[in-house]
Amino acid sequence: MSKEEFKLTKKLDHIAFIMDGNGRWAKKRLLPRHLGHKEGCKRVIEILRACDDLGIYCVSLYAFSTENWKRPQDEIDHLFNYLDDFFNDNIAELIERGIRVHLMGDINKLPKHTQDTIRKSMDLTEHLTKRVFNICLNYGGKDEIVRAAKKIASDVKNNKFDLDKIDESTFESYMMCSGLPPVDLMVRTSGEQRISNYMLWELAYAEMIFPHTPWPSFTKKELIKCLEIYEGRNRRFGGLKNE
Repeated sequence: MSKEEFKLTKKLDHIAFIMDGNGRWAKKRLLPRHLGHKEGCKRVIEILRACDDLGIYCVSLYAFSTENWKRPQDEIDHLFNYLDDFFNDNIAELIERGIRVHLMGDINKLPKHTQDTIRKSMDLTEHLTKRVFNICLNYGGKDEIVRAAKKIASDVKNNKFDLDKIDESTFESYMMCSGLPPVDLMVRTSGEQRISNYMLWELAYAEMIFPHTPWPSFTKKELIKCLEIYEGRNRRFGGLKNE
C-alpha cells in the first residue's frame, strides 16, 4: 500500500503534537533560529490537511508553552509574527474544511496583534463542527490543572455544588480541554522523549511516538509513518491484552 492510499483502521479522534526541532533544523543549515519556526509554520497547514483527509477529528499543537518566555525576545517576537501570518494566510482554508479553531492557554500575555488574530480566527470558525484545530498558546499542563482546581474551589466555597459531587467528569468540565476528546496519540518530533508539561490530564492513556525528524521536515509522509506505528499498538487502557 502506498502512503497516499493509507487508511486509518484504529480509532483516532485526537492527535497532539509537540513541534520540536525548529531551532536545530535552522542551526544545521546555518540559519537563524527564527527561520526554523517560519519553516515549521509551513508544516502546520500540511499536517492539518493530512489529518482532515484521514478523518482525524481533533489536532492539537503545542505552539508556545508557559516556559517558552525564557527564550530570547527576538525569537519570541518572530514566532508570534509567524503565527499571525499562518492564520491570515490559511483561515479561509480552515473555514472551507470545516475546522474550528480552539484555544488552550492564556493569551492575555501575548502581543495584542496576536491576541486579535487568535480571537478573530476563533470567532470566524466558532460555528464549524467537522474538525477542531486546538492551538496551545502560553499553555502549561500544570497551569491548566491549577486553574481548574481554583475554579472548583471557588464554586464549592460559594455553594454551587457539594465537594462530594466532584469526580473526573466534573473536574474535566472546568479545564481548557472541556469538550475535546482525550488524546489518542501524542507525537513529539526531533527525538526528545519527554512531554514537557503538555496536556498532562489529556495524555493519561495516549500512545506516544518520538520520531527523530525535526518539525520543519515533518511531512505527511512522516505523519503516516507514525500512524502506521500507532496502528500496530495494542491499547489496553489498564485492561488485559486483547487476544
